[in-house]
Amino acid sequence: MARLSDATSAGVVSPPAFVGKGKKVYNIRNSNFEVDVRYDIIKPIGYGAYGFVCSAKDSVTGEFVAIKKIPKVFDDLIDGKRILRETKLLPFLNHENIMSLMDVMRPREGYAAYRDIYLVSELMETDLHQVIRSKQPLSDEHVQYFSFQLFRALKYMHSAGVLHRDLKPGNLLVNANCDLKVCDFGLARGGLRGAIRKPQELTDYVITRWYRPPELLLMCHYSQAVDVWSAGLILMELILRKPALPGKDYVHQLTLITDLLGTPTDADLAYVTSREAITYFKGIQKKPKILSTVLPNSSKALLDLVSGCLEFNPTKRLTAEAVLQHPYYAHLYEPQDEFDFEPRPEFNVDWDFDYNDVTEPELRELFWEEVLKYHPTEPID
Repeated sequence: MARLSDATSAGVVSPPAFVGKGKKVYNIRNSNFEVDVRYDIIKPIGYGAYGFVCSAKDSVTGEFVAIKKIPKVFDDLIDGKRILRETKLLPFLNHENIMSLMDVMRPREGYAAYRDIYLVSELMETDLHQVIRSKQPLSDEHVQYFSFQLFRALKYMHSAGVLHRDLKPGNLLVNANCDLKVCDFGLARGGLRGAIRKPQELTDYVITRWYRPPELLLMCHYSQAVDVWSAGLILMELILRKPALPGKDYVHQLTLITDLLGTPTDADLAYVTSREAITYFKGIQKKPKILSTVLPNSSKALLDLVSGCLEFNPTKRLTAEAVLQHPYYAHLYEPQDEFDFEPRPEFNVDWDFDYNDVTEPELRELFWEEVLKYHPTEPID
């Protein structure tokens, strides 16, 4: 497997100020970035809706890590719950193709006063969105290996009853050696094996539109098949080097889907509960399936795989496990390397917070419980 070009370059930041309680503070983008003294910040590497990320070296282990600061985590309780969901989920899942959470730092301010959360995870060099948009050549080997790792992660998380619900290239982190890890579980949900849970309704407003399957666009019941659809489109994007279905709104998204897959048959529409939707599809002009035209140089095995991932009817869609066993991945698939989720009591998940509104004090306590999992001997202030 050819290596990708290095996606990051060396960089440094100004020296930190030591502030006591085992902490030091860096000034980054006119904002304080406070970390435990064991971490030496190298440079900022990413900014997003929930905060920003710096690369660092752990002076205790010698490892390079990524540290994400989420400022003012209690200002928006909905966003706070999303961050908490990911903080609880990542230690629950243990797979080489899923991002691992290594530490939730104990705030210097103590239990009653902290406002910011710092999460420490593995350091990855870039994400698949950047790779696809770059001028880096991608061989058939690259396409196979990246997508195979994605489906490995899906097979594992689905065995845990977890739906990611927001798969897209930007949420797939990669290294120069082509290792891939799924990240950003803020919209993840599911009937978790080994978790304390209640029955729940699943929201329809998940998955970035371009990667959203028909059952979500039509507001039907959905399952783990939503992730397989998104992964199938990511596989197409690796080949095309551009999004396969860049819809402008949900109607346009449905139009692009039928342009690619053809007019849905009665069997395709069997799961649809909306009479208006059924009437709409029966009234549109008949379209042929053009997948082979869109991917003209693809092998029969690849076309069959993409077609199986992009079945309009989710009950006919391939499962992640079936994808791994598809002939397209015959040279990569080793049954002995695949395993299902096994619960770990020390990282059980209590999902009560996800079924009800939470107050700031409740969310503060829930985050502190996560802190104490990594710092159990440090008392509450």
